[in-house]
Amino acid sequence: MSAKEAKILRVFVVDDSDVLRESLIRMLSELERVEVVGEAAGRDQALAEIARLKPEVVILDIQLQQGNGIEVLAEIKKTAPGPTVIMLTNYPYIQFREKCLKAGADYFFYKATEFTKVKEVVRQLAGDSPA
Repeated sequence: MSAKEAKILRVFVVDDSDVLRESLIRMLSELERVEVVGEAAGRDQALAEIARLKPEVVILDIQLQQGNGIEVLAEIKKTAPGPTVIMLTNYPYIQFREKCLKAGADYFFYKATEFTKVKEVVRQLAGDSPA
């Protein structure tokens, strides 16, 4: 596949922490076929920007500045075809995992122990070869 034919995977990052959003964006910028097209800290901004930008992947925290990521997940999964959603959270509780997966999350990772798995999943979705 030529560079012209290579599809770029469009990713949107939603987290209430500026530091974590910047860290995710920096980590994802290392991938060749990935473009972070936007970011948000709260529910309303996230929903508006996801609807406008139509990313293929959304990385979503449960805790947001207003509302929560489970609400955002439920809303964006109403659209078809919706983006792949990767939940990334500080809440390592089975009830959150189950609620997110039931609401349509494609992946669920804990920030403390599985942060780098996000990069691997996005790399695979983008069709990037491992570094």
